[in-house]
Amino acid sequence: MSALAQRVDLDEAYAKMLAAMQERGRVLVAYSGGVDSGLVARIAHDALGGEALAVIADAESLSRHELQEARAEAEEIGILLRVIRVSELANEAYASNPTNRCYFCRKELGRNLKPLAGELGYTTIADGVNVSDLGDYRPGIQAMNEEGFWHPLVEFGLGKADVRELSRRLGLSFHAKPSNACLSSRIAYGEVITVEKLERVDAAEEAIRALGFDVVRVRAHEGVARIEVRKEDLPRLVDPAMSEMVVQAVRDAGFVYVTVDLRGYRSGSMNEGL
Repeated sequence: MSALAQRVDLDEAYAKMLAAMQERGRVLVAYSGGVDSGLVARIAHDALGGEALAVIADAESLSRHELQEARAEAEEIGILLRVIRVSELANEAYASNPTNRCYFCRKELGRNLKPLAGELGYTTIADGVNVSDLGDYRPGIQAMNEEGFWHPLVEFGLGKADVRELSRRLGLSFHAKPSNACLSSRIAYGEVITVEKLERVDAAEEAIRALGFDVVRVRAHEGVARIEVRKEDLPRLVDPAMSEMVVQAVRDAGFVYVTVDLRGYRSGSMNEGL
């Protein structure tokens, strides 16, 4: 990373985060398997060893693929991992899928993690929010602030590019892993979220991924699948032989109509109409 691109001294930030973790004594990491919370988990483990714990919430909106990757990454880091079962859809405010759905998700996370932390003697709950997250529409961050979560990456000035570079320097194999979000983010705002809809999206994405597309989103609009892949992958996706397999796979997952977004993958594309 060039001096111009690097907004913080990563060696200094790493050292300061280690010290901050050590000052807290015992840290529970709200872990998702993404590069951001993965880096926080790695630093917590470096600082505290067995006094650090990663906890992932296995909710209806967590894809099986993501859960499997999260387990493997925690094993790579060496941190203790605990999987807790939660139900987001039990909360009608979440299931109704308003534009601030993520607020209710993170409030539910706090309601589950805070008693667990107290029971196990963890004084701090850290998360993977970074500086780059602060400029987007993120109602979940408001909820985490209300629940008292600590944002070490924000405190020490790391944006997304910094997170990836520090993760690379620390040897994390997943430093370049594409950003991901829960399966509920694939359902159009205002459309009620159900387990069946989430499973449909998960199955469709897994099938397209199996065809060789490493980054894929299947956005669901009342029975219509809107597929996003990297822009450079669009020509291969719309090739007649490939598109036939994709259509069949997505229809097998339960969608009636299959479309392709010609602008390609964009993180948070469901927010574009807000």
